[in-house]
Amino acid sequence: MSTIEQRLAELKVTLPTPAAPAANYLPFRQIGNTVYISGQLPKKDGQLLYPGTVGQDVTLEQANEAARHCAIQLLAQLKVACNGDLDRVVACVKLGGFVQCSPHFTQHPEVINGASDFLVSVFGDIGRHARFAVGAPSLPRNTSVEIDGIFEIC
Repeated sequence: MSTIEQRLAELKVTLPTPAAPAANYLPFRQIGNTVYISGQLPKKDGQLLYPGTVGQDVTLEQANEAARHCAIQLLAQLKVACNGDLDRVVACVKLGGFVQCSPHFTQHPEVINGASDFLVSVFGDIGRHARFAVGAPSLPRNTSVEIDGIFEIC
């Protein structure tokens, strides 16, 4: 078992089968050693977690958990890009976090911390990354959170 797979087991995380694209795009694209992963939704057992508007239908804590599940989906796609070997990951370069929220909600970073904290718990220092966290009036499928990622692999 790889080091990263062991860490996921310690965290009691089983990576799901990666979601297929919902339209005419790729789930990820590799250019050289860089993998660009399309936006991932927070799913568990194939079901969308915490749909709705953060600050209205979804609490900050639920949105933070949703972001964590987006990161789990990112890793499922990344594992495919790495031919099953997540120990090939050199760095998490950047995350882009979108939060469907009410106009007065301003805690976007606290939501996306769910993904950032998870990636650091899995990868350690190579999981630290640049990122953005922004609010949006709506997101696809009424999801509360969507996150994309850029990773370097060897």
